[in-house]
Amino acid sequence: MGATIAHTAEGHAHEAHHHHEESFVTKYIFSHDHKMISKQFLVTAIFMAWVAVIMSLIFRLQLAWPGEGFAFTNFFLGDKWAPGGVLDPNMYLALVTIHGTIMVFFVLTGGLSGTFANLLIPLQIGARDMASGFINMLSYWFFFLSSIVMLASLYVEGGPASSGWTVYPPLSALPQAMPGSGAGMTLWLVSMTLFIASSLLGGLNYVATILNLRTKGMKMTRMPLTIWAILLTAVLGVLSFPVLLSAALLLLMDRTMGTSFYLSDIHIAGEALEQTGGSPILFQHLFWFLGHPEVYIVLLPALGITSEIIATNARKPIFGYRAMIGSILAIGFLSFIVWGHHMFITGMNPFLGSVFVFTTLLIAIPSAVKVFNYITTLWRGNIIFTPAMLFSIGLVATFIAGGLTGIILADSALDINVHDTYFVVAHFHIVMGMSAIFGMFAGIYHWFPKMYGRMMNTKLGYAHFWITFICAFGVFFPMHFIGLAGAPRRYYSYSEFPMFNGVVDLNVLVTVFAIIGALAQVIFTYNFFYSIKRGPKASQNPWKSNTLEWTTPVEHLHGNWPGPLPVVHRWPYDYSKPGKAEDWVSQITPLEHDEEEH
Repeated sequence: MGATIAHTAEGHAHEAHHHHEESFVTKYIFSHDHKMISKQFLVTAIFMAWVAVIMSLIFRLQLAWPGEGFAFTNFFLGDKWAPGGVLDPNMYLALVTIHGTIMVFFVLTGGLSGTFANLLIPLQIGARDMASGFINMLSYWFFFLSSIVMLASLYVEGGPASSGWTVYPPLSALPQAMPGSGAGMTLWLVSMTLFIASSLLGGLNYVATILNLRTKGMKMTRMPLTIWAILLTAVLGVLSFPVLLSAALLLLMDRTMGTSFYLSDIHIAGEALEQTGGSPILFQHLFWFLGHPEVYIVLLPALGITSEIIATNARKPIFGYRAMIGSILAIGFLSFIVWGHHMFITGMNPFLGSVFVFTTLLIAIPSAVKVFNYITTLWRGNIIFTPAMLFSIGLVATFIAGGLTGIILADSALDINVHDTYFVVAHFHIVMGMSAIFGMFAGIYHWFPKMYGRMMNTKLGYAHFWITFICAFGVFFPMHFIGLAGAPRRYYSYSEFPMFNGVVDLNVLVTVFAIIGALAQVIFTYNFFYSIKRGPKASQNPWKSNTLEWTTPVEHLHGNWPGPLPVVHRWPYDYSKPGKAEDWVSQITPLEHDEEEH
């Protein structure tokens, strides 16, 4: 079966390569080519990321200087939502909601997996293209439509969804609850439905391609760790996103059809509603059954990218290759049995809580294996500090720093004190947000020559890294102390509460770092788009890397390789191998008669 698919795919590719003249529409818009689709995902994600960054700056200005008017706020929101430049409290909640939704789903899930799964799977396993180019194209266009619907929700009468990115009922289930609970919330649900369709189409395609289309000699134990990470990410998505879809559909029915899956004993403006018998806790179980695997859907591709880049730029084999695969598999399994740690204060049975404490602390073990192996790979390596390498090492730093605070939140007794405070915001922004963003930046700097045939500016890359790294900790490290002081998240202003006077200065500090950090992304955006057209031309293998993608021509062509597919003879991490003339050996180099494979 696999051989048949591979043979067919190869035949189609050769046919396309020899006979197919493409128009602008088939090449750049409705493309079936995995390389073009990866660029589409990336550029869409960069645009969505800027939308989320601008939103975060608007609400950070409000938190630092509550009630003050800013021309910046008024410019983006107009007089309706920012009269005199003062942010409307309802729009504050909406911005927090859409910022979180865009970053978690559209940038760190769609952007990260969509870009690098599409770019790397066929190139690193030696395939002509994805198992289905058409499904791949559909996956992107569902993602694009989903983005459009989410952005359109910003312009409806009552404003966009305002119940937090987790859209807990009853705020999200009752259209009359607040302005953002109306049409904006419905559009949020429609957008997420399209997004889930995109994710499932993509995930099934990724799994089918990796399992069926590997080239001759590409055993599972010769695959780069990027492909292992993407494979598990796709499996997690296929298993968990349908649960979110069911949660969203039940929520839509509660909103429009009078059902009460999540509603019971609700009073609005002194009036009792008819719905009885539902439970908002049911929604939390359904949401977090996706929500925790989602953390690893976001993180695993970034960790896989980091494995590849650290080994390449340390000029050393990755330490503990099989242990790294084992840790990816363990993280994937455990991520499905820890969701309850988001719900310790919902009245959960304490025994059940202790089970979730145990499984959550257990997931620290494979995570620690990965960190240990990264550090050991770096140890005494001949390190080349490219911008991609700096971001990869930065990921290791944020993964450790964020993971340590996770131990506190994993303990139900300790979690009660800091649940729903800024401590939680600080934790997941460092461990999930910054780690995944750093992995994404690392991947862009490293594979930019493969995507566009040109090099990005290294000095601008260094500036981008150091400002981003310092500002990331400048923003999220002080937030831990704001949370320990008891300041709840999602409050429009703390000036009404004398006990929070002490966090005002910290909020100003956080906002200043956020503004500087946002400006650093201007450097990246300029470097990215300028280098596409004007960057120096790349050589075929600028990083002297072993994996198959660097054996393809710099100029893109249908089917990736002009002749027959490459044959793999060794694992991808033969760096600095004793007895070799150079410090790298490509996977397509045959083993010598007395040479042992790793």
